[in-house]
Amino acid sequence: MGASLSSQVAECDPQGTLMGSHLKTPEDIKEFPYFPSGTTSILSQCLTKDIWDQLKDKKDKHGFTFKQAIFSGSKWTNSGVGVYAGSHDSYYSFAPFFDKVIYKYHGHSKTDKHVSDMDYTKLNCPKFPADEDAMINSTRIRVGRNLADYPLGSCVTREQRLEVEQKVTSALAKFTGDLKGKYYSLATMTPAEKKQLIEDHFLFKGGDKYLESSFLERDWPEARGIFHNDAKTFLVWVNEEDQLRIISMQQGSDIREVFERLSRAATDIEKVAKFAHDDHLGYITSCPTNLGTGLRASVHIKLPKLAKRQDEFEAIANKYFVQIRGAHGEHTETDDGVFDISNLRRLGRSEVDLVQDMYNGVKAMIKREKEL
Repeated sequence: MGASLSSQVAECDPQGTLMGSHLKTPEDIKEFPYFPSGTTSILSQCLTKDIWDQLKDKKDKHGFTFKQAIFSGSKWTNSGVGVYAGSHDSYYSFAPFFDKVIYKYHGHSKTDKHVSDMDYTKLNCPKFPADEDAMINSTRIRVGRNLADYPLGSCVTREQRLEVEQKVTSALAKFTGDLKGKYYSLATMTPAEKKQLIEDHFLFKGGDKYLESSFLERDWPEARGIFHNDAKTFLVWVNEEDQLRIISMQQGSDIREVFERLSRAATDIEKVAKFAHDDHLGYITSCPTNLGTGLRASVHIKLPKLAKRQDEFEAIANKYFVQIRGAHGEHTETDDGVFDISNLRRLGRSEVDLVQDMYNGVKAMIKREKEL
């Protein structure tokens, strides 16, 4: 009964096709999408009738359809973004839409260029004094990267995904010194190893409905895994949302040391595996919010007093271009007053600028927490 009712809604509603969890495949979006009242996703804000009419039947050069690109945010209308590219080419094949999304999120117009700078010596991040260091549990900086020779995760074939894993792991096997480590396949690691790595915030887990609806969890867990160095301060996720998430992390608050390690490692990997990149969008990522640097710099920090003043907390975040999340990532609530604070911007500004954003925002939050 439910299925036939939803198909009636899809086909007969004069406003078009209602978006929501009743959608089973991208082809269920038969008419211009309209969203339930209160939907605030970037998809819902950027998709106009004119854009829909232009793109509804289009594919990129890898055969990834526009309907596939918008499916996750169509099915899950509480998405923040709701849009994923299937390849580097998606950003250009679906340019009337993606240009608008990119401008909305990044303020980056279709004629703007991206800049990159991984020179850690340019950071102005003095060490936190002891009382402030005690508030910060851990520091983590990552970049998202994808290989130039393949479509993105939403569109790769099973064989291509296995090739990506093979290429990446062969590059990682060349690491020496403090970056030297081992690759663990998600398909073959023990349950105990997997559980420990997830609890340590080192590993990604499947079953994310937003990524599933973006076709990023097909053939799970095949060709997915994690590389980490012996100290577990340098990690690479293989074939999650992006083909590589290159991560530097450690306990405590030494942001500069974490960024230095990341910079060194990313430079070395790039010598072996060519990343998808262009002068306009920077490094190409599955989610348009990560374009450019693909960089997310974050700390897990205890701010129990500021947590009780949500408006003030968010005002500081907005001023310094940082984002507040629960300590377990997107779409999670916090516990014990521990928050994940990260840079919000990605594109059109350098990696150094974005790490600086995060540092400045965290310093301002700590200052206010101590005053309360």
